[in-house]
Amino acid sequence: MVRKINNNHNYNSNHNNPWSKGCLPCSEYHYEYTACNSQGSRWRVAVPHNPGLCTGLPDPIKGTKCSFSCKAGEFLDMKNQSCMPCAEGTYSLGTGIRFDEWDELPHGFDNKATNLEIDYSFSESLGNCSLSTWSLKGDYIASNTDECTATLVYAVNLKQSGTVSFEYIYQDSSIVFEFFIQNDQCQPTVEDWDLNCLCFEHLQVELSQGNNVLFWRTTAFSVWSKTPKPVLVRNIEITGVAFTSECFPCKAGTYTAKLGSSFCQPCPANSYSSKTATSCHQCEPAMYSEPGSASCKPRPACTDKDYFYTHTACDTNGETQLMYKWAEPKICSEELPGSVELPASGVKTTCPPCNPGFFKTNTSSCEPCPYGSYSNGSGCINCTVGTEPALGFEYKWWNTLPANMETTVLNGVLSAVSGWEVAGDYIYTAAGASDNDFMILTLVIPGFSSPQSVMEDSESKEIARITFVFETICSMSCELYFMVGVNSRTNTPVETWIGSKGKQSYTYIIEKNATMSFTWAFQRTGRKYTNDVAKLYSINVTNVIEGVASYCRVCALESSGSSCTSCPHGHYIDRSTGGCYPCAANTYLKAHQPYGSQACIPCGPGTKNNPIHSLCYSDCHLSVIADGRTLEYDFSALSNSTSFLVGPSFTTKGLKYFHHFNISLCGNHGRKMATCTDNVTDMHILGKETEFSKSTSSYVCQSIIVPSDVMAYKSVVSSQPVSLADRFVGVTRETTLDNITSFPDYFPAENVGLPDVIFFYRSSDVTQTCSAGRATAIRVRCDPLKPHSGVLSVPSKCPEGTCDGCTFHFLWETVEACPLCSADDYHAIISACVGGIQRTTYVWREPKLCSGGISLPDQKVSICKSMDFWLKVGISAGTCAAILLTAMTCYFWKKNQKLEYKYSKLVMNSSAKDSELPAADSCAIMEGEDAEDDLIFTSKNSLFGKIRAFTTKVRCFVRPSLHV
Repeated sequence: MVRKINNNHNYNSNHNNPWSKGCLPCSEYHYEYTACNSQGSRWRVAVPHNPGLCTGLPDPIKGTKCSFSCKAGEFLDMKNQSCMPCAEGTYSLGTGIRFDEWDELPHGFDNKATNLEIDYSFSESLGNCSLSTWSLKGDYIASNTDECTATLVYAVNLKQSGTVSFEYIYQDSSIVFEFFIQNDQCQPTVEDWDLNCLCFEHLQVELSQGNNVLFWRTTAFSVWSKTPKPVLVRNIEITGVAFTSECFPCKAGTYTAKLGSSFCQPCPANSYSSKTATSCHQCEPAMYSEPGSASCKPRPACTDKDYFYTHTACDTNGETQLMYKWAEPKICSEELPGSVELPASGVKTTCPPCNPGFFKTNTSSCEPCPYGSYSNGSGCINCTVGTEPALGFEYKWWNTLPANMETTVLNGVLSAVSGWEVAGDYIYTAAGASDNDFMILTLVIPGFSSPQSVMEDSESKEIARITFVFETICSMSCELYFMVGVNSRTNTPVETWIGSKGKQSYTYIIEKNATMSFTWAFQRTGRKYTNDVAKLYSINVTNVIEGVASYCRVCALESSGSSCTSCPHGHYIDRSTGGCYPCAANTYLKAHQPYGSQACIPCGPGTKNNPIHSLCYSDCHLSVIADGRTLEYDFSALSNSTSFLVGPSFTTKGLKYFHHFNISLCGNHGRKMATCTDNVTDMHILGKETEFSKSTSSYVCQSIIVPSDVMAYKSVVSSQPVSLADRFVGVTRETTLDNITSFPDYFPAENVGLPDVIFFYRSSDVTQTCSAGRATAIRVRCDPLKPHSGVLSVPSKCPEGTCDGCTFHFLWETVEACPLCSADDYHAIISACVGGIQRTTYVWREPKLCSGGISLPDQKVSICKSMDFWLKVGISAGTCAAILLTAMTCYFWKKNQKLEYKYSKLVMNSSAKDSELPAADSCAIMEGEDAEDDLIFTSKNSLFGKIRAFTTKVRCFVRPSLHV
């Protein structure tokens, strides 16, 4: 409702002109102030109620200073210009205005919606934003929940410095909620939101004197096909606006019974009031009302949905009673036809045993076992030598609510009504007080006993874990939230279940040693659906300080063998001897189950353990044996955090957004270097401790980015960060590792000669869709044409990086993914001998699929003989060989002729008679001829002369003998 303020108006002298003809005496008028002058002064003038000219108005007099104001609960009596207390049934803020009714938009407010999509080529398919404004809900106003930008605007002129305050509920970071002020001081946007609170929070901001324009603006981006919860705003109050010349009536459903009130109180349940009420009226017995009601409603007939059952505490006989109770506040009538009666209570049954770690006293109450002992719920048993109690809390019997748990009902404010009731085997949600109540159950843990390895290694973050078994039964829409709070900070939802869910288990990993609160909040559609319930069967929290033990575990013994001690880092405990033994190389130790050599888990391929054996990591180096050679990889150049965007994508309303991925391929010796933030709610804590921030650090993380051209109030909006890779599994050239498969057809390779190297990771975040957590596979591909950091991409068939929502796939193409160059990657080219010099040059084999490593050898130069020289040598040698061969031929031919001649002489001599003389050896010696032998064999003539002599000899040889 708008509380009207008499703002200053300019005085019109015609209203009090005594010389005007035909004027009647003024009977009804009121006082107003003129506008303030430069000295801060003003005049009080009388203004007739009815338009027209009249006479008899009081003369203007000097008014109060422009900075004058009354206290809260008072108003300015304009007649005597003094402050007076408000009457019963009314209130005032002194110098303020309050808007607490939202049945219609109060005067002065502007409510509009726009579409901030800049890409007009996409505008044809944009949804209509004209109806996506803030919605009026009676007691509050609710924001839009789609991608349109809804803005609520109010302009006010302050006569003095003041404040603006309002109450809000902001539960969903999928909505960007801004409250900012435009004034001469350029007041900044307010960012200090208390996000995820289920009740109304209060915010107050200082305002400067002068004109101020107030903006409440929201833009949702429901990119996960889930409608976000709207922002709720109520009780907007502005002070410093001006004087208040009248008090405001209490709205229906509220009252005030004293003078000078600054607010009105709501009527209690089963009562009502009208406007300006000084008291509330009780409803008739057949009627009922909720707190703050303006009327009463008829009571319906009681049904089995209007009562619930619970168990009493165990009595001295070890028995409990089953008790039936009406849901409070009781709104049904037992006297109407068809009404059911409350079942009889008091049936006794044997009490269940105490929860593990507790024992039953003589009074049948359950008390914790002392340290050094354990219990299954009956009696305490001392741990034997060589064992120690495994401290924690395990609740599986629900006869009474444990001391460290509490339950309430929340509907804007906390209620003392119990939201959950114990039922022996489980605890379940009660009926609630009104529609849309949150049934709250909270467990507080003071702290945890951190394993030493976890304390010294920040990357092995599991301190403890909480596991609970639950079930939801819903006929209509209902939601169960599981929320976690740290050091009394507001709880943050970590998982939500919508609708009916069968009996199942959920585990949350606790990564910070602090006081933790775990909250289960259940909301049904309305009280008429009280059969819609949530049930918790068991809750188990491990490693709790000051906890109890349900069993004793083997511990490491001191040298004396009498008491337990801690093993050194990377050592497991032998169950039989209690001794500590080191884990083998390339293994990591299960910190919470360090028993036996099997507790040392082998590291994945391509990884090594850190010094304390708490995790396995990659040092960005890899050796692969393939085709008889060893390939050495060095990915150090890719170890820094690298980010890239996928998209853009558009919602149905045209909002443009991107999937933003941040990758730290190897991390830093197990430290995850990639960080994704949520600046929608965390901007106000930048530079402070990040324990309350919604940012996440990982090997690979993802967030949603809305660019600055859409969200103009800050550079960029980053929201909904999730971790995709908390643990390094291994690096290999195989396509499957630890049941994670990187499908080759997602990224077809042009060069099949060098297979890709694949990095595999797992995330500990378990969701309803991904019961085993998320996984990531990064293919690193050698591409000499992509220098430095190269190019990152996702599968074309999975534009968001995942096809099933659980396993994410990436391809990283870069020259830095090539193996280091070795001698096998180049060959030699030998040049021709030119001028007695020959050169040997080394070149890379093509295509070159290596990087770094060794360099090409320098060019070699050697002395050589040219082809001209060897040709001359060859011709000379050939000529000599031909001459020698001819000479030898002639020699052997001459030798053969000599033997033939001698043979002929022997034949001739052998044919003569015995009394005959031997035939003449030669023809008669002619003058000038030598003896035959000398002619043939001793001649020193030339070769031609010898041939001529030989011819002559042949002729003589065939001449007939002349001797008798």
